Amino acid sequence: MVTTQQAPSRGRPWLRLFLTGLGLWILTVVVTFVTGNPNLIPTLVLLGSFLVPVSFVVWAFGHRHSGEVTAELLFTTFITGGVLGVLAASLLETYLLHPSPGLFVGVGLIEEAAKLAVLAFLTRRLQHKYAFDGLILGASVGFGFAAFESAGYAFTALFTEQGLSLMQLVQTELLRGLLAPVGHGLWTAILGGVLFSASGRHHFAVTWRLLWAYLGVALLHALWDSWHSIALVLTLVLTGTRYQFSLLQRGYEPEPTDAQTHLFTALSWGGLILVSIVGIMWLLSVRRKADREARTVLWHIPAGR
Repeated sequence: MVTTQQAPSRGRPWLRLFLTGLGLWILTVVVTFVTGNPNLIPTLVLLGSFLVPVSFVVWAFGHRHSGEVTAELLFTTFITGGVLGVLAASLLETYLLHPSPGLFVGVGLIEEAAKLAVLAFLTRRLQHKYAFDGLILGASVGFGFAAFESAGYAFTALFTEQGLSLMQLVQTELLRGLLAPVGHGLWTAILGGVLFSASGRHHFAVTWRLLWAYLGVALLHALWDSWHSIALVLTLVLTGTRYQFSLLQRGYEPEPTDAQTHLFTALSWGGLILVSIVGIMWLLSVRRKADREARTVLWHIPAGR
């Protein structure tokens, strides 16, 4: 028989873990800047990249719906799912994508497909697929993907034309850490909830709802990645002068005015906030359906052996 969720442990262990990790990361930042010791950079990168994702996994373990979602499964979806997702996406993007106006759409389609495929593969042996567990396991794969991707971005930000830049690394980790909950984890949680809610006891089902959810999430992903460029174009369309457009036609980059800089910043953050709100509202809708499923299921007859 499938066991129901155990009561979450008291004291919010995820919060203690997050605060402890945050304190250690800040201490590492300070010591690295004071000493200039390059041996501390891997510690700085790993702590900053994995702090928010690992805190989520600890929180998720206390909120799982069935006993089948064990600590081992969560760890597997986070680490193995994250690595496999990053590797699969990297291979597909390298060989299938080329610079074009639709580049970010291709990135969204590939990365969301890679995470969804990895999630289905790693959870294929679950006896029953509760939608709420799909949310948690999908988010676990997404956060694992985000953690490894963030580590790569942080390491890349370290190297600039002027040499090593610890400030660039720290700024990258802060930004990606703050945005992590409304990125890969959110998008794959939506797909996980839809995938599990549409599936039977022993198999996953590919439905029209899942297909539309995949396309919708890929679109949110593409908008998120491309919004910097979109905000730039909107700023030029709304406030660009003839002189600036003539410079662009000749291949020169025009100097923005103060008003254009402020507008670009507002459009950039406003667009990301709007995409995040859409994703969160969508997740809440999937969550409500998962809650209704949980209330209607009282007991499951064990599967025959």
